[in-house]
Amino acid sequence: MPQPALIFCKNMPIVKLARLALLAALIGISILTYLREQDLAPQSVARQAAPDVSETAQEEPDLRPTSAAPAGSGFDYYVLALSWSPSYCAAEGPRANRQQCASGRPYGFVVHGLWPQYERGYPQDCDTLQPRDVPFAQAKQLSDIMPSTGLVTYEWRKHGSCTGLTQKDYFSVVRRAVERVSIPPAYRQPTPRPLVNPLVLEQAFLSANPGLQQEGIAVTCDSEYLREVRVCLTKDLNFRSCPEVKRSTCRRRSVEMPAAQ
Repeated sequence: MPQPALIFCKNMPIVKLARLALLAALIGISILTYLREQDLAPQSVARQAAPDVSETAQEEPDLRPTSAAPAGSGFDYYVLALSWSPSYCAAEGPRANRQQCASGRPYGFVVHGLWPQYERGYPQDCDTLQPRDVPFAQAKQLSDIMPSTGLVTYEWRKHGSCTGLTQKDYFSVVRRAVERVSIPPAYRQPTPRPLVNPLVLEQAFLSANPGLQQEGIAVTCDSEYLREVRVCLTKDLNFRSCPEVKRSTCRRRSVEMPAAQ
């Protein structure tokens, strides 16, 4: 007796058999393709989440230019003079500027000035096409680093006028210079402290400012109080040596560094 499969094949037209075989083959290929894609998908995601180290290592460095300080002219370098505000207030007493020394104004180091210097000596009170007075609104914008608006105008007339800069650019450089110099943490607040050795304060500034050298800083004093820290900077606000300024270093072994009143 013939087998059922043989009977099925005999009774079915050859063309129909060929179509069924082709359809079965297409279905099989589709299933295999689907399974293969499912197997590769996690690998593809992993590659996207963790790019090849060799590729990231070859990325180009960021070469975008950084903004530079406005360039002054007619002098050799700057001295940034940072005054210990409570010393000024104590020394001047009733004559002290009230914007800086009134009760409840706890200033520590503030800007006395940014002074253009020659290698020997310095210019002052230079002729300029800029206004002699600093607008009050502009001076107030500096109140966090120069509390006295009168001092702002005085420093512009005596020192800023000799930089070849506009008022706006000069005070922009003043702020950048302040940001360039780090105040040591122990001396940021005008709190009570024992007598201070100026050399210890100088060393604290050297430690807080990598690149600053002993020949580029001077700590000044009077007969009683520590008064200023003077830091020498190039025109583009890098640290540099300044033997002439260094000679103003305080020679006393201990001085008062009073707290704010």
